[in-house]
Amino acid sequence: MSDVTRILERVQQGDSEAALDLLPLVYEELRRLAAHKMANEAAGHTLQPTALVHEAWLRLTGSTRQEWRGREHFFSAAAEAMRRILVENARRKLRLRHGGGLQRVDFDAIDLAIAQDDEKCLKIHEALDRLAESDPRKAEVVKLRVFAGLQVQEIAAVMNASEKTVQRDWTFAKAWLSRELKSVP
Repeated sequence: MSDVTRILERVQQGDSEAALDLLPLVYEELRRLAAHKMANEAAGHTLQPTALVHEAWLRLTGSTRQEWRGREHFFSAAAEAMRRILVENARRKLRLRHGGGLQRVDFDAIDLAIAQDDEKCLKIHEALDRLAESDPRKAEVVKLRVFAGLQVQEIAAVMNASEKTVQRDWTFAKAWLSRELKSVP
């Protein structure tokens, strides 16, 4: 049993000091996952990896009591929290009152404003929700691979599955998502 798992058990038992013990153990790994995800974001993205980790941490350890079934469950929940934060950030930026994804241009060089990758992030999110309805395991593989930046071996460990199963799920999910995203206007 890992130190993280032991501390998560203490959190479940109501030990208020356990969260303070947990953060140093998971912070660097969460930061690495966030940095990997942020490297795939559009240039000029306003959310930084550190901010993403902190926001995810607050959601994971916030006022509602969480029940963690071990290290894998915790990191899976962290990946999901990061995904939701990025989607919320993309939605916020696309709202009409925020310019709907438009960029400010110099009046003398009037040109069409360019949409950022926030629309793509939302389309991926919606497609991923549709995949989760039909095959939750494949959707979880996508979340861990795309939003948490885990490799196949790491996903296999998190999901307690074989690497071959994860690789097959990843291959299928990539093709499925590609088809879905092409069919979305």
